[in-house]
Order: sequence, then C-alpha cells, then structure tokens
Amino acid sequence: MAISVAPGLSLQEAELVFTYILASGPGGQNVNKVATAAQLRFDVVRSPSLCERTKARLLRLAGSRATRDGVIVITARNFRTQQKNREDATERLATLIREAAHRQAFRVATRPGRAARQRRLDGKAHRAGIKRGRKVRGEE
Repeated sequence: MAISVAPGLSLQEAELVFTYILASGPGGQNVNKVATAAQLRFDVVRSPSLCERTKARLLRLAGSRATRDGVIVITARNFRTQQKNREDATERLATLIREAAHRQAFRVATRPGRAARQRRLDGKAHRAGIKRGRKVRGEE
C-alpha cells in the first residue's frame, strides 16, 4: 500500500520500518508493560520514491534525526497506543518530505520603470512643497 505525501509523490509502506519501544509518559502501569512508542526508520539514500534533489534536502532538514548512513529515525511517543504513535510518526515523516520536496520560487530582481521613478520624484516634490508652505516667513 502507498502512503500519499504530496500530489505526485507517494511512499511504499515497505520502505518504512517500525519498531516499538517502551515509552515514558501517560499510561499508568501499562507504560511499564507494553511497548507503545513507535520508532520509524526511513532509508532516504536507497528510497526509489524520491529524486536526488529531494533526498539531499531531506537529509539536511532532518538534521540530528538522520544517521550517517542516510536513515531518518523518528520516535513517536505522544499517544497511549501503538497505532496512534505509528500514525503520528508517519505523518511527521510525510510533513518533513513535503517540506523537502517543495520548490522555493525565486524572485527575479527587477528595476523600477521610468514612469515609477517619475511618480516617486513627483511625490517627493509634492511633499517638499507641503513642508515649504508650512514655513513661517520672517522668523528665520
């Protein structure tokens, strides 16, 4: 089954490896007995779903969550059930991939046209005239 990340981009569920570990936090005695925290591992370098540019950006964005081998490790322990923590980890990975796949629109620097420059100068001259009109004659 495929996990949809963005339009035209999806991950195969086989690319995600889940392990479950003991979690701290809410759960009472259950916390000591049941491994509810989900640890998601995603091998970015060997993933066929991502292009090279997205892979490089993803590893940079992941920061300390990425290992030297190019594997992203996300630990989710906010919820009391394995299923909810699994969904949380998957969503966090999807958000990270979405951010890495997003292409930044570059602004092309342009210069103001002749009419815009003239409007600016006209505005400055008008403002100077207003200030000149406030001057009291003979008190200088």
